[in-house]
Amino acid sequence: MIPTSTQPSGNSVLLRRTARGWTQTDLAKRADVSRASVSAIESGRLTPSVTTALSLARVLECTVEELFGRPAEVEKAGPTWAWQPWQESCRYWEAEVSGKRLLYPVEGVSLNPFPQDGTRRAGVCHDNRASTAEITLTVATCDPAVSLLAREYARESGFRMLVFPRSGGVGLELMRRRLIHAGALHRSTVERPERNAESVRAELGGDGRLLRVAQWEAGVAHGTKGRKATASALTRSIRHWALREPGSAARECLDDLLEGKTASGRVVESHSGVTEAVRAGWAEAGVCVKVCAMEARLEFLPLRNETLDFCFHASLENDPRIQALIRVLRGRSYRQMLAELPGYDAKHTGELSSIR
Repeated sequence: MIPTSTQPSGNSVLLRRTARGWTQTDLAKRADVSRASVSAIESGRLTPSVTTALSLARVLECTVEELFGRPAEVEKAGPTWAWQPWQESCRYWEAEVSGKRLLYPVEGVSLNPFPQDGTRRAGVCHDNRASTAEITLTVATCDPAVSLLAREYARESGFRMLVFPRSGGVGLELMRRRLIHAGALHRSTVERPERNAESVRAELGGDGRLLRVAQWEAGVAHGTKGRKATASALTRSIRHWALREPGSAARECLDDLLEGKTASGRVVESHSGVTEAVRAGWAEAGVCVKVCAMEARLEFLPLRNETLDFCFHASLENDPRIQALIRVLRGRSYRQMLAELPGYDAKHTGELSSIR
């Protein structure tokens, strides 16, 4: 029998199996065990022998400890805040990242249509229901189409994806501190294709993976109609910009366009925030991706093609939630949806590379 300290709940076997799209029969054949044994292990009715545990771990590409030991360790550690809520009373979600249970203040409800896992009142956390920490993937991205991915991820895997709208730089920092599973960045261009890898290497060293989401067009959204705007004309005429935060790829793109000149304007938090500012009239233009400009019915001047990648720690590569993300990105359904969006190219979506 496997050691008492690692008695299984079976949840990890179930999660890793479903992340690969396997049935219980599929797993049983690969591990050379009976389907009834797989069912009993997943339901917690059977503790596997050492031989069975090793066989399951081999085909699920993990260690026995990861397969049967982590839930107890995570439960013992207890949850902590990934980042502090902005007010004393709040709702929160829960997820497990690298063996830690973390609480996330609820935000971006339009991106995350999930009920809260609990509430904090007077400094005390109250769980509303059974923990869904082990079936929750946390990502930071500024991709305006991420809701399509989250929906497909839930449909294909049965897991949930919590999306936190953050720039690439912030996402990398959260990853470095192991507060999220994956962060997206889009610093690579046709002229400088290695910039995403360089950014990840600077934060994570050689302990990183890049997972391709798409290539997209970035440029200037503006309201100048009736004539074809050029880059030089925009730099001369625009007085008030919708700015992204310093360090973001969109801000870097604008700085390159202005060639050292100082941009005047207010900071917005997203690509769609840029187009909302232009439509509202308090900004004349801003850098964003093409799909946002098209949806806002604004003019769009393309400046460069960028590569959007998810990055994550190499140690998470065999995590069932990451495996499910890879499978969804490689799936025909999601790739087709992505390719139909203005400015998106899904030719290399789902490709995985190591940072060396």
